[in-house]
Amino acid sequence: MFEKEAADIQETIAEYFKGIFFGDIPKLKSTFHPQCLLFGDINGQPYFNTINEYLEGVQYRKSPHELGETFKMKILSIELINSIAYAKLHVPMLGYNYHDFISMNKIDGRWMIVNKLFTNISE
Repeated sequence: MFEKEAADIQETIAEYFKGIFFGDIPKLKSTFHPQCLLFGDINGQPYFNTINEYLEGVQYRKSPHELGETFKMKILSIELINSIAYAKLHVPMLGYNYHDFISMNKIDGRWMIVNKLFTNISE
């Protein structure tokens, strides 16, 4: 059972990565709960958006793929307990070195991102 849940979580995260990298809004939207909130900082500046505000921003920017970037996103770790999970992700793109911390919940049989925290770390 654990292996199936872990595989399903990894699949949702893979879709999240593809959505971001290719600027695929429907794919990206499918990974988030509609009430998801995003918090973080970009170079020390606070960031807060609803999922719809975030998706609008992604829609109107050039995707990493369009800019010729190499896909380097990866899962660093996943913690899973019952129907909740937490994942630490490395998401380098658009000149940033993002680290995402996403909370996930299995809702109606699907793993969805319910909260995203992120920061940019200077290399």
